[in-house]
Order: sequence, then structure tokens, then C-alpha cells
Amino acid sequence: MIVLSGEVDKKYNHNIYLALGSFDGLHQGHMSLIEKVKEYAAVNGGKSMVYTFSNHPLTTIAPDKAPKLLMDNDTKINLLADKGIDFLVLEDFDEKFMQLSPEEFISKICNEFNVKGIVVGFNYRFGYKNLGDVELLKVLSAKYKFDLTIMPPFKDKDHVISSTFIRKLIASGEIIEANEYLLEPFMINGKIISGKGIGRTLGYPTANLDYNKNFVIPQKGVYYTNVKYKEKIYKGITNIGFNPTVNGNNLTIETYILDFDKDIYGEEISVYFIEKTRNESKFSNLNELISQLRLDEKEASLKKIYIK
Repeated sequence: MIVLSGEVDKKYNHNIYLALGSFDGLHQGHMSLIEKVKEYAAVNGGKSMVYTFSNHPLTTIAPDKAPKLLMDNDTKINLLADKGIDFLVLEDFDEKFMQLSPEEFISKICNEFNVKGIVVGFNYRFGYKNLGDVELLKVLSAKYKFDLTIMPPFKDKDHVISSTFIRKLIASGEIIEANEYLLEPFMINGKIISGKGIGRTLGYPTANLDYNKNFVIPQKGVYYTNVKYKEKIYKGITNIGFNPTVNGNNLTIETYILDFDKDIYGEEISVYFIEKTRNESKFSNLNELISQLRLDEKEASLKKIYIK
């Protein structure tokens, strides 16, 4: 897959079939568009393209209203490459781009690429102040001579599957349900920083994650996780919360990695959330906490690894 960003310095002569959208977290709803683009490209001897943004538009338009992230760009790139997309455009949504009218935006992509077909969702909006909608896109498709496909909402159990819906599931601790709609289990990565070291004194040293605060954070509690470190996958027990038993003051994401004994301060890990196993609890004493940690470890050791 070829990844493009910024101004395109040459005209692409391939017959391009592209999916337009924010794609702020790849899920089954997005895949309905992506699979349709791949299908059109294959049937018509063209190339498939996903055209999206390196940053959510609201981070420029109204930063205080920008949604929490579901996925970083590196993960998005890897997943789209695995799905067989030919081109990915990660446009920077800045103040200059924000000023483009709906038609200027469509004209821009048609001039940069030999666009033969565009696929969008039923509620797609585009251009300055989101003034463009699918009805305008129908008019522009005739003017700029490309086929237009408008995909219906992707539903499951009477829910429209969207990034907003999945964020709500994650924030309420419904990780199993959220993962049903994502292309891979929800993941947060970051560097390991030093903490209070209390876990080590209890026989359960934890990796304290310096996570991106712009990501959606699962509900407080204890989770069975899979941990990737240097391309190897381990089972993990991750606590999100304030460590009430030891009077913690700050929200932390700490992971005890099973069958692991390395000093990884300053190094990066990826924590994949598989399921919530219990709520965060305040124990009467450290012995009660240790007993619960032993139960957590036994339970986690019996679970399977979900990440390749």
C-alpha cells in the first residue's frame, strides 16, 4: 500500500475508486465502504483508495469538541495495508483545508487522482462548515464524471455501528462488545514510566503506561489484556483507576505482564483490551489485595491470546 500525505506532486493515471470519510477508528461500518471500493477497483481494473485525514477535523474546527481517539495512524495504516487497499491518503486537516468549499474539495481530489468512483456513507458531509452532503455529491458526480455509491447504515442489534457508538461502549467498560465491531481489539500504546513501585513489593510488578490522553479510556476496572512487546505477545492484567487500596491520587493504566521479567522503563508496549474482569475495589488491607491478584493471575493464565 502506498501512503500519501500533503499535496500530491503528480497526476495519478490509475483508475481510482476511493472511499471518503473520517475513518477515525476502523470498524465494520467502515469496512462496508472499503470492501465496496476494493470490489469496484477489481471489477474495473482500477486501484482502491481510502481518502481520510491524519487528524480529526474537529481538532482544527473546534478542539474542545474533538472526540477521543479510537486508533492511531500507524495502526490504521497497518490494518488498511492488511486489507489490501492500494492507496491511503492521510490529509492534514488544517485551517487552509478547512476553508475549501464542498465543490473545491471534490475538484481537488478529482484533479489529483483519476477518480472513476467514490463510495461514501449515508450521512457523509464535506467541505466548508460541512455544507456538502450526499445530495450535493450526486450533482457533483455528474459534473466531474465519477460513479457514486452511497452505503446504507451498517446496523447490528438495532444499533448503527459508528465510532461514536464504539467509544461509548469502551468508556462504559463493554470491551467485548466494542471489539466485535473493531478490526482488532481496542489498543492503547505508550512508554513505560516509573510509578510508586508498590506492585513490585507485593510480588506483582506492573508496567505503568504513559498513554496518550487524547485516546478514549476504558471504564475504571481490571481487564484481561494482551500485551505486545518487541513483536512478542504476552497475557496481561491491566488496572485502570486510582489504586484506592494504597490511596492513589491519579488515574493510571498499569499492567502486570504474565511470564515476564524484564526492566522495560522507557520502552514502548501496546496493551490490547480483551475483556473487563472486575470493577476496581478498595481492599481492607494489602493481604486481601494480594489474594485477589492471585485469583486474577490464575484466571488470566487460563485465557487464550487473541493477538497475532
